Amino acid sequence: MPQDDALDKQIETAVKALENGGVCAIPTDTLYGLAACAFDESAVAKVYELKGRPEGMALPLLLSDAKDMAACAETIPQDAWLLAERFWPGALTLVLRKSDVVPHAVTAGMDTVALRVPDHPIPRSIARRLGAPITGTSANRSGGPELTSAAAVRDEFGDAIDFVLDGGDAPGGVGSTILDLSDGTPRVLREGALPQGDIYAALGRD
Repeated sequence: MPQDDALDKQIETAVKALENGGVCAIPTDTLYGLAACAFDESAVAKVYELKGRPEGMALPLLLSDAKDMAACAETIPQDAWLLAERFWPGALTLVLRKSDVVPHAVTAGMDTVALRVPDHPIPRSIARRLGAPITGTSANRSGGPELTSAAAVRDEFGDAIDFVLDGGDAPGGVGSTILDLSDGTPRVLREGALPQGDIYAALGRD
């Protein structure tokens, strides 16, 4: 996606809103998502409130680059680095033991966190300029239809969201495959766009 001046200004507006504790709607590689600074507990609480999301459901985080795992995870097994190099940016979410800087509000009180580098330049750019991961949950009311355009998000939330970044229609499609590596043993929690066979092949396992 070409990053013209108008889009760059939208990205800067979104980053400033997140720096001030706000919540923005942004396009991702599948749907529009609700982005908040993952290290800002009050901003994360706003995401739950906007969605009407049960507090017992953890939020996935989007990173700008694989190296950002180090800020979010207490321990990172070698398999995680190998898979990140092979499949990121892309449709693989890695579940790792969280670091102390990740608020319990993000992880619903659990000691693990779900991380992904999306295959879309806008969320990566926002996370990079913000200097922190962002929440990556879908921009819709919990249980409602998933939204793939800025206009649909505006219709859904009105002025409740601080900023809606219009990056064109998101493609929709299947969500990411979620792989738990928190105890060092790979375990697929949800098979999505990335076949689990590809994951185990990359690890040299059947």
